Amino acid sequence: MHDIRAIREHPEAFDAALARRGEAPLSADLLALDEARRAKISAAETAQAEQNKASKQVGAAKASGDEAEFERLRRLVGEKKAEVAEMQAEAKALDAQLTDQLARIANLPASDVPDGVDEDDNVEVNRWGNPRNFDFDPKEHFEIGGVATSMDFEMAAKISGSRFVVLKGAVARIHRALAQFMIDTHVEDNGLTEMQTPVLVRDEAMYGTDKLPKFGGESFMAASEAARQKLSDEALGYATPDIIEKMKAGVALRDLVAETYEIAPTKEDYWLVPTSEVPLTYSVANDILDEAALPIRMTAHTLCFRSEAGSAGKDTAGMLRQHQFEKVEMVSITHPDESEAEQKRMLRCAEDLLERLEIPFRTVVLCTGDMGFGARRTYDIEAWLPGQNAYREISSVSTTGDFQARRMNARFRPSEGGKPQFVHTLNGSGLAVGRCLIAVLENGQQADGSVTLPAVLAPYLGGKTVLSADGVLS
Repeated sequence: MHDIRAIREHPEAFDAALARRGEAPLSADLLALDEARRAKISAAETAQAEQNKASKQVGAAKASGDEAEFERLRRLVGEKKAEVAEMQAEAKALDAQLTDQLARIANLPASDVPDGVDEDDNVEVNRWGNPRNFDFDPKEHFEIGGVATSMDFEMAAKISGSRFVVLKGAVARIHRALAQFMIDTHVEDNGLTEMQTPVLVRDEAMYGTDKLPKFGGESFMAASEAARQKLSDEALGYATPDIIEKMKAGVALRDLVAETYEIAPTKEDYWLVPTSEVPLTYSVANDILDEAALPIRMTAHTLCFRSEAGSAGKDTAGMLRQHQFEKVEMVSITHPDESEAEQKRMLRCAEDLLERLEIPFRTVVLCTGDMGFGARRTYDIEAWLPGQNAYREISSVSTTGDFQARRMNARFRPSEGGKPQFVHTLNGSGLAVGRCLIAVLENGQQADGSVTLPAVLAPYLGGKTVLSADGVLS
């Protein structure tokens, strides 16, 4: 969320920063709306003062016996009361309109973020490890002999549709081992506090972490009990082909129910988290923290859900891009003066995991055109996938400044006194578990279809270090 006062003071700088993101100037429209809002507030305050003045005079006129003046003043008080209520309602409506417009504007990029249009303009800042020289043509993860029978896309499609996977046996265990390794490293070596958070969150949590209203179409929603019951009673028993196709296409359950049976959404509806950034960050919403409590560093391993809107046809083979996946997330709540250093610290935490797993990677800083909606600066870590002969994103580490904190009113009280200030929030993948599994399998594959696994996973796999060609750990 942007501060309208900052836009008021520096409109040219605001528009220039938006232009770096490829956005049209917005300050003039925002300030015109702000001016109208403030004018209504001022007029309401003037009318309120006139109402109060007339109210005091009513009693005096009554006491003096001046009935004509008493009636005039009484009518004036009523008129002013209605006028105040009308102008306050208009000011409230303008304020809501301004807030909505501000909520839909992306964060402003930090001054050192490179300008650019898309991922081709991202700038590499680090590279670790050398891609392995294979004496055979490396396969993609789902084609490797020891993996193919344990990564079942057909079963998942039967259960849930496309872009889901069922992991079995040894591959499922390796996936679980990776998540445990990540969490243990973050807790024991990086000083993060492990959290177990809900994966169902309210509108407020999605809004406060900048996922609403901009990205509602890319998230899944679980409907309220009333909507679920209605769907169970009427839709599932008498589902038309059209309804079934919409459900298969990933139409949000709440929207489907509302559209088909005219059930209005309620506050009992929940969003499935696109990332545990949402509950972790929102945990400090509406709080005033002591400065001494900062930084707050958290990590969580959760399921994540994304509809992948706009990504039709991309990475449909394998488990690179899924509707449901697991991720270990890092979130930091910091003092504004510490957020730059904190982002670098979080980036190293993520890079270190890949180094321990012996997976070559490169780190890029995203250009203005490729950066996410809420970020001021983002570093992407891209793991080398020999099956694709390409580096692919496995982690994003972003600082949002006070962008999220303003939306969810998260502040801290300075130790030297003074009014509360907004905290800064940061988030980063540490790491995407499924994509890390892909990288481990592809980089460790052997000509016979077996996979040599990273040594750091051995304690989580009962000392085993090889996935055999027939899918057995040894």
